[in-house]
Amino acid sequence: MRVIGGLWRWRHNPLRRTTDLVEAWVALSALLLILLVAPAVGALAGAVAQDSLQQSVREQRASRHEITATVVRKIDGSLLEADPESASGRDTRTRVIADWTAPDGTAHHGAVLAGLDSPRPGDHFAIWTDMHGRLVARPLDTATATTHAVLAGFGAAVVTAGVVEGVRRLIVWRMVHRRYVRWDQAWDRAGPDWGRTGTGS
Repeated sequence: MRVIGGLWRWRHNPLRRTTDLVEAWVALSALLLILLVAPAVGALAGAVAQDSLQQSVREQRASRHEITATVVRKIDGSLLEADPESASGRDTRTRVIADWTAPDGTAHHGAVLAGLDSPRPGDHFAIWTDMHGRLVARPLDTATATTHAVLAGFGAAVVTAGVVEGVRRLIVWRMVHRRYVRWDQAWDRAGPDWGRTGTGS
């Protein structure tokens, strides 16, 4: 509203300089771009990110399988480790030797992280593998993908608004700089005796 008021004030003001009007129009244009274009860019970026992430969710669900592994033994000296895949990072897992059967029917044996506080031989726990039994991360879920897409859209909108504001400031800075240069030139033309009595002014 201040920008619109500024435009109205400069319309018929006899003290108005061309740069004052240009500056007001630049500010209004920047405001409209921030209010209209930045949200549109954010929505577009969010939609593209959502499509891409949801496609990844579908691919991961198709290629990753949750299966049951059986504890053979706890690895000596293994400490509880934070689960990197948990939402809070507070869930702990213990490193164990386990057996599991892949979706393609092949048997596997190796060290894995079990979601058990005190695993004993024969305990069962869930792990994620690919079709051939290789350990993989838990697939991305739909809600997390949507959250990431929303954050991407918001970030794109904020960056767009920042770029517009940066360009506006650069234009205004250049205009002010040129105004000061013209003032210096006018002072130079007026000469060192400007305003003194008895110099014919």
